[in-house]
Amino acid sequence: MKIGELGDQCGVTAKTIRYYESIGLIDEPGRTASGYRDYDDAAAERLRFIRDAQATGLTLSEIASVLELKGAGERSCSHTAALLEERIRAIDAQMKQLESARTELSTLANRARGLDPAACTDPNRCQVIVETLDTA
Repeated sequence: MKIGELGDQCGVTAKTIRYYESIGLIDEPGRTASGYRDYDDAAAERLRFIRDAQATGLTLSEIASVLELKGAGERSCSHTAALLEERIRAIDAQMKQLESARTELSTLANRARGLDPAACTDPNRCQVIVETLDTA
């Protein structure tokens, strides 16, 4: 199948497919007599796997490491599980940072409700933020 057909079948663009080829995620396909890329069903399966793995949050580099193991005939389950556990830890850390940021923003928003806009006379700074940072 041609690159456009493969892209349509797998929900990605031809540009994405060419990029995956350039970084080695997808093998370069054979060519038709007229020079068009000619993909087989294995390319579609691999492309679907890449798309599904990205949906879990894995990076292209991490996906490549799984595909390398598979290409070497090794089992990749424990490696993939470790990657997913690391992704969970990263999400947990990000959630803590977001919770902290939300708390800070809520404090500022609550403080802003009690301030008198007429008292904000500095032409370069907002009293909601400046006062909080100056007292911290």
